[in-house]
Amino acid sequence: MIPGDNRKTHINIGAASTKNIEASHNRLHIVMILFAVAFLVICLRVLDVAVISGENIANIDIESEYQPEQVTKRSDIIDRNGIILATSLATASLYANPKVMLDKQQAMQKLLSAFSDLDKNDLKAKLSSDKSFVWIKRNLTPSEQYKANILGIPGVYFRDEEKRVYPHRNLFSHALGFVNVDGKGLTGLEKQFDSFLLRKVTRSSDQDAETPLTLSLDMRVQNIVREALLESISTFKAKGASGIVMDVNTGEVIAMVSLPDFDPNQPTSAKQDDLFNRATYGVYEMGSTFKTFNMAMALDSGTIKMNSIYDVATPIKIGGFAINDHHPKAKILTAPEVFIYSSNIGSAKIALDVGIPLQKSFLKKIGILDPLPIEIPEKSSPLIPQTWSKISSMTVSYGHGIAVTPMHVTSATAALINGGLLHPATLLKIDDEEIPSERVISIKTSDNVRKLFRMVVESGTGSKAEVASYLVGGKTGSADKVAVGGYNRHAIISSFIGAFPMNEPKYIVFVMIDEPTGNKSTGGFATGGMVAAPVASRIISRIGPMLNVMPVDENQYEIRKEFGYDNGKAPEPQLISAETY
Repeated sequence: MIPGDNRKTHINIGAASTKNIEASHNRLHIVMILFAVAFLVICLRVLDVAVISGENIANIDIESEYQPEQVTKRSDIIDRNGIILATSLATASLYANPKVMLDKQQAMQKLLSAFSDLDKNDLKAKLSSDKSFVWIKRNLTPSEQYKANILGIPGVYFRDEEKRVYPHRNLFSHALGFVNVDGKGLTGLEKQFDSFLLRKVTRSSDQDAETPLTLSLDMRVQNIVREALLESISTFKAKGASGIVMDVNTGEVIAMVSLPDFDPNQPTSAKQDDLFNRATYGVYEMGSTFKTFNMAMALDSGTIKMNSIYDVATPIKIGGFAINDHHPKAKILTAPEVFIYSSNIGSAKIALDVGIPLQKSFLKKIGILDPLPIEIPEKSSPLIPQTWSKISSMTVSYGHGIAVTPMHVTSATAALINGGLLHPATLLKIDDEEIPSERVISIKTSDNVRKLFRMVVESGTGSKAEVASYLVGGKTGSADKVAVGGYNRHAIISSFIGAFPMNEPKYIVFVMIDEPTGNKSTGGFATGGMVAAPVASRIISRIGPMLNVMPVDENQYEIRKEFGYDNGKAPEPQLISAETY
């Protein structure tokens, strides 16, 4: 070997380098095989979970990551002028899939720290369950959604939802009702029209067509009625109240108030009495407002005329009972005077002259004996005498022994003063379609009832309902409330049913005050004339201009002629002796 000759060494180094390269390739192949095996294992596991075990991994986050093509929305409810009374706002709700949560204890602690209103035991039970979907908190506010988002908890997701909102809070509570947390109608119009209000919308459309539910109610009138009733409850320390305004020519309910009421945004906070709808669900003995039906029945049947007279000098004694007048005149009264002075004795005699069969058929014809047709679930059927005897006939004539809702009285009375057509009471706005109606009395009888209404306000028990230039007419009512074993003389229902203007009626107003207490301003009295009639006056004076009802000049010859009455021309009557009964 020649000194300095290193060729053999180079040959050895080259061979070693080749071996190293081969070893590296072998290691790379092994790593690749290991990755392939690992990938195969993962694929097999996914296949096992998704197909063999029945769990669909794609659905783990379906509630937050995937929105179906169609989702359910709830339509608005608006008043007759387009004002929104109920609407739905987009919200986010928080839910979890316990099956994919990494650290349930840590997740629970984070959620409790973010939301102080969560119940620890309830949350623990939910996260410990074997379910793949549990609600954490529904309808989050934007700040709550932000809090939940920054927690970053694996297995906790958001879901798009709606929250039903009632912008006017208590104002329409009994008419609208409310929904549950899932948006299902539970009471009122929300329940009655639940299917109509729910609609399907697509994600692809920018703005989906929506048909709101349009009501006959007028927010302005509703607010005026509620304010007047609240004031009356406060003044007379009453238990509650109800008020209705109706279009006499269509049956549309323009306002319907029942007090106390509640906030439908927070229905769980309401007391049981707050949820009770006095206007359509409560049945009451309505007292002398029933004398309107009694007079219309007798006039329309031809049993009496406007110049008929009755002897009311002595009480009627029958079956151990006595029928008296609260403010006895103790003399002979004309038929209009029986109505004006609200004589129980005179009304009872008129009812007996008409007869029981005709009385029952007439009350049924005007809807008094039937369930309400109005579009809310909270409505009652009348309570009528089980045996319609002679004494029942007499007491029914002045509103005792029979119990109905305020809406019954309002609807039936509207038919008696609008020309004789009964329109079903409705909470829905009627547009150009034909208005359903049924003739129940003649036009002539209706004209006479309007005259009687005007007389009551002009010179009878309803004088405090008078409103200048609106020619108000009506009838008062006062009735002791039914109690165990009889009647509670210290608890009464005071009411007034009125309409305006009486020469061409447009609106009818009903006011009922539940258990008022008389005060110094009423001389201690709590009757319909002293308590309810003034409330009707305040309501009419405010809503008349708002509803474009033109003032009436009461001194016009045509008006005076139409509503004048000369009882001096009454023919000699055949008097009915009280002892006959």
